[in-house]
Amino acid sequence: MTYRLGVDVGGTFTDVLLIEETTGETFRVKTPSTPHDQSEGVLEGIRKVCALGGISPSAIDHLLHGTTVATNAILEGKGSKVGLVTTDGFRQVLQVARSFVPGGLAGWITWPKPTPLAHLEDTVEIPERVDTRGNVLRPLDEEATRRALQHLASRQVEAITVALVNSFANSDHERRVGEIISEIMPDVPVSLSCDILPEIREYERTITTVANSYVSPVVGRYLRSLEDQLLHGGLGAKLRVLRSDGGLAGVATASEAPVSLLMSGPAGGVAGAVWAAAQAGYTNLLTFDMGGTSTDVALVQAGKPRIGRETTVGDLTVRASSVDVRTVGAGGGSIAHVPQLTKALRVGPQSAGAEPGPACYAKGGVEPTVTDANVVLGYLPPALIGGEMTLDAAAAEAAVAGIADAMGLPDAKTAAAGIVDIVNENMFGALRLVSVQQGYDPRDFALVAFGGAGPLHANALGKLMGSWPVIVPPSPGVLCAYGDATTSLRNESARTFIRRFNETSDGEVTALLATLATEAQSALDAEGVERSAQTVSWQVDVRYMGQGFEVPVDVDASQVGDGLLASVASRFDAEHERLFMFALDTEHEVVNLRAVAQARAAHVKAPTLSVGGPDPAGARTATTTVWVQGHEQQAGLYDRSLLKAGNVVAGPAVIVEMDSTTLVLPGHAATVDAIGNLLIRPVEPGTLDADKHLSTQTEAHQGDR
Repeated sequence: MTYRLGVDVGGTFTDVLLIEETTGETFRVKTPSTPHDQSEGVLEGIRKVCALGGISPSAIDHLLHGTTVATNAILEGKGSKVGLVTTDGFRQVLQVARSFVPGGLAGWITWPKPTPLAHLEDTVEIPERVDTRGNVLRPLDEEATRRALQHLASRQVEAITVALVNSFANSDHERRVGEIISEIMPDVPVSLSCDILPEIREYERTITTVANSYVSPVVGRYLRSLEDQLLHGGLGAKLRVLRSDGGLAGVATASEAPVSLLMSGPAGGVAGAVWAAAQAGYTNLLTFDMGGTSTDVALVQAGKPRIGRETTVGDLTVRASSVDVRTVGAGGGSIAHVPQLTKALRVGPQSAGAEPGPACYAKGGVEPTVTDANVVLGYLPPALIGGEMTLDAAAAEAAVAGIADAMGLPDAKTAAAGIVDIVNENMFGALRLVSVQQGYDPRDFALVAFGGAGPLHANALGKLMGSWPVIVPPSPGVLCAYGDATTSLRNESARTFIRRFNETSDGEVTALLATLATEAQSALDAEGVERSAQTVSWQVDVRYMGQGFEVPVDVDASQVGDGLLASVASRFDAEHERLFMFALDTEHEVVNLRAVAQARAAHVKAPTLSVGGPDPAGARTATTTVWVQGHEQQAGLYDRSLLKAGNVVAGPAVIVEMDSTTLVLPGHAATVDAIGNLLIRPVEPGTLDADKHLSTQTEAHQGDR
């Protein structure tokens, strides 16, 4: 038997999932995250899941890890002291930045400009210059460079970025500066912009490389420490880390380019959602991951997540490929409050986090949270995580009662319903950002809900979006770990190549794409992946001549060769029209070329449930009281582990499992599919045979997709 282990570290819990590859049997645990040292929570989770599965850690073949170490370093301002080396005249590149001020009226007055990650006093200029075609206009002055680097050494910088103008066209000067740094400061990690982002636009290239330096020592220490502790704990499997774009990287690659890990956690959830929904026959998805601190949403079309060219964490935006995930400060731990001035209820973005947590966790938290509201409404069972965590309903009631008093509401239940409605609207807005505002109709997509809190709110979000079915995968609370365990190694290589289409040819572009493919595949070769198990795809960034931005166009193997530029132009026009409602009869221009190499996805067999009829009585454990639609109603309480394929659970109902709880609203029903997905859809009023209705609707939806 072979085992894969997926580990995802969140703000509140660390999720660990053990999968036996041939049978698909899974074992899962959730342990509290340990923000002071994430490896402690990871190792504790591995110890527990191995005991649960009855195996030794040495039996694990693959360990796949989604981490928030890089993200937290940015958000908490706990990265390294970075020294920056620029071309003479460009010392203030980070201070000048881009002319962007968020907000509306008077935003320029109220917006505090973020402090650059590399301070001006830690930035030096060196005499050198190359042009946009790579021609040397001014040779590198090595003596002046050594003096500048000695200054950085005296400043005791912990990492250095070298970002010289036009180094994307000629990297010789940057590489020579890197060699000199290794002589003067051999123990200081160096990030070269020609390696991290060899593309045009000096500000984006510089800030991305500085961000890489900022998190590099932190991420490197964490990964090396985790590797050592795993080895000492008897786990010899190779550790691989999830990248922001949904692929995996080896520890060495991840340590050299940790800026590619900034969205590691959310990317795992999207990968898991794609895998689970595919088992049910759905490939067009909106993913909805609600955890303890935040909610992440993304759009997946034809089984492929949208990959953006920018990653945003807090106030920082860098040019790094990542799954196009939008995040809002709406989670189970989001705190509800009533500002004294407006007396209007607000939820988040402040969170109770793992410590002290919601009031119902009885860990010292007293402020009302979304989780407390769900307890008051009867949506959560008395205990979570398989009975390991008992909820204090009285504490939740007392916390939410404070909101009722502040707003003059009759009782805590009314206040709790308001808290849930507001957090649902916040998440609805995020879902619209990735669908409606990108030109997609959400009614054409299924909604996949996961995370510890997602299934509680999924049915309500499905109603707001018109997205059916709402899919709740098995083990939704650890789906990010499932995504980590089922994705594959990925690497990309890019190059700026600015040419009008009439200045280049199919042959020249094809040759460059082939070179980039070889570079991208080299990292997979180093990880022991055979070329026969690798696939390569390409992307060309194109714009109309005179435009200040470009649009990425995907290129597959069948388009490379004769007719390449014509095909790219046609696809660019179509995408430009979809995004902006028009296309131009203007000369096209290539800006960047990119190759993506990916290993064959892991084949993990999905476990199948035994088949039952529509009646879910065998899984019904009790009747509970829930507050929905403004009054109390009796709801069935179901144990998800006892449900069988074909069961139909009519709302109102609460479906409980180890790592999450699903709420089915009145007028809706959840059908259990072959692998245990819950497919929630509206039921037509007056329908007597809900199962027949849902079966018909299932066939119709699968036909559409």
